Amino acid sequence: MKILLTGVSGQVGHELVRYLGELGDLVAVDRNGMDLEDLDHVRHVIRAVRPQLIVNPAAYTAVDLAESEPDRAMAINCHAPAIMAEEASRLGAAMIHYSTDYVFDGTKASPYREDDCPNPVSVYGATKLAGEQAIVASGVPHIILRTSWVYGTRGKNFLLTIRRLAQERSELRIVSDQAGAPTWSGTIAAATAGIVSQGLQADDAHTWWQERSGIYHLTSQGQTTWHGFASAIVDRLPFENKPLVLPITSQEYPTPAKRPKYSVLSSERFTKEFCSLPYWDDVLDDVMRTLL
Repeated sequence: MKILLTGVSGQVGHELVRYLGELGDLVAVDRNGMDLEDLDHVRHVIRAVRPQLIVNPAAYTAVDLAESEPDRAMAINCHAPAIMAEEASRLGAAMIHYSTDYVFDGTKASPYREDDCPNPVSVYGATKLAGEQAIVASGVPHIILRTSWVYGTRGKNFLLTIRRLAQERSELRIVSDQAGAPTWSGTIAAATAGIVSQGLQADDAHTWWQERSGIYHLTSQGQTTWHGFASAIVDRLPFENKPLVLPITSQEYPTPAKRPKYSVLSSERFTKEFCSLPYWDDVLDDVMRTLL
């Protein structure tokens, strides 16, 4: 299988290179290799590569900045994936795309299921939802994976920020009234590779992808708050003088973009169809050992 992978400089894309490279002829591109703001360039790359599968973790993820750059966020998160889906459909290819818990408003009190009504409260969430809808409307065989609170061992993310701040400050004030499931980029990449591997083993790959087309929630099991996540990170640091991790409310830490208060996703559909998923704190143990 020839696989076109976007966003390889990002957290998920970086992990996917290792996993997908073992499963087929992988063409991995970064922003220079495919400029998602240039739709003609997106078309040109896909037509030159002629992949059988497009895997698209590339996205505009600056949640707060998106409030002042809505057109740019929409171009990257919606218009570019729409072109990918259109070109994939023309080639008879399939597509894996990644979305977010931010498509929901966070007013629910139990884990969100795939058939719950989206209602994004930020520009970022709205553009990611628009991207989902464009892919579905294209008719291409697709798997859209909504995930949440993604972190990794490279780039900019909550884990690395807390580790850095824990060495600089004696006290950390972290929001404690937003709940979600921290999900390691490696977990997402491994699960994606599992999907691709199953598709490769199918007698009729095209039918396999068509029958499984849809939206799935892919997060670690369990839930916590940003304060709970930060506390878990600090507890695992090998420092003697660790900072205090104090809980605060969202109102005490205002941001340009509104965040959903509750964005726990139910991954039941994913685990029934593809594979089981680990608990967030078990994964954090492994990641911290690797990081240290």
